[in-house]
Amino acid sequence: MRVGTRASLLATTQSGHVADMIRERLGREVELVEVRTDGDRTQASGIPLAEYGGVGVFVAALRDALVAGEVDVAVHSLKDIPTYPAPGITLAAVPVREDPRDVVVARDGLTLGELPVGSRVGTGSPRRVAQLAALGLGLDLVGVRGNVDTRIAKVRSGEYDAVILARAGLARIGRLEEASEVLDPLQVLPAPGQGALAVECRSDDPLLAELVALEDPATRAAVDAERAVLATLEGGCTAPIGALAEVVEGEDGEELWVRAVALSPDGALSVRMSASGSAADAVGVGTRLGGEMLADGAGDLEQDTQDQQDQPHFEPEQVRNA
Repeated sequence: MRVGTRASLLATTQSGHVADMIRERLGREVELVEVRTDGDRTQASGIPLAEYGGVGVFVAALRDALVAGEVDVAVHSLKDIPTYPAPGITLAAVPVREDPRDVVVARDGLTLGELPVGSRVGTGSPRRVAQLAALGLGLDLVGVRGNVDTRIAKVRSGEYDAVILARAGLARIGRLEEASEVLDPLQVLPAPGQGALAVECRSDDPLLAELVALEDPATRAAVDAERAVLATLEGGCTAPIGALAEVVEGEDGEELWVRAVALSPDGALSVRMSASGSAADAVGVGTRLGGEMLADGAGDLEQDTQDQQDQPHFEPEQVRNA
């Protein structure tokens, strides 16, 4: 079985994890096939991803290889996948999710609250920028590009005082000891789908029925709810968005709890809400929450044009730069 992957260390590690699951659960031999994406090229060139369209920039080439029959399975970070469907492609499985929270990698092992006012903090995410700005810590939030090693190196060299990364990425490449703090979702909600992997295949491939063996139902319910919030807000909201859902055991079976936030780019304004419901109705719960946020003003979270032009370029984490 040919498993398509981006060529970065994190991507091949994630795809290797899926490949091991396929070997163990399906009893098949697996070959990793590296596919170079526009996102990889922009990282190498330093060109802002927004100039390449941003949305799905790390996904399109893998999907093209899948449709062309060059690979049988494509593995993505779920947060990078657009919420609208791709013709001929099905999200076959979502394996068990890594911890979705963000982490701080700071000089001298400092936490976010210990960083002095004016400290340079690098992030490629408008979602993180808005939420960090809302904390009122007086940090100098600046854009950063490159892979995990490149970003951490900017801290070690003194170019930045800290960078903000996804905990899941550090955990998967064995670099979790680099983190000086794990951010509480009460402070910074992660991107919808963060920490989860997406296993895609062609919709007409018989393999689809086998790949369900890789699925974790609780993870699928959680990310379905988060992405439903995102998809609903996309209809009337251009603000940075964070969302996190979890499945818990309730008196009447599995319950789903989801929290979400939409913010103005500078973090000055926000709409923050939560909802709960049956895990079996994850999409419905997320859709209702997104609708309630729009009704509460999420679609009006704007910043004037000049302020937006003054903002540094930030790298989209996924569909809505969340």
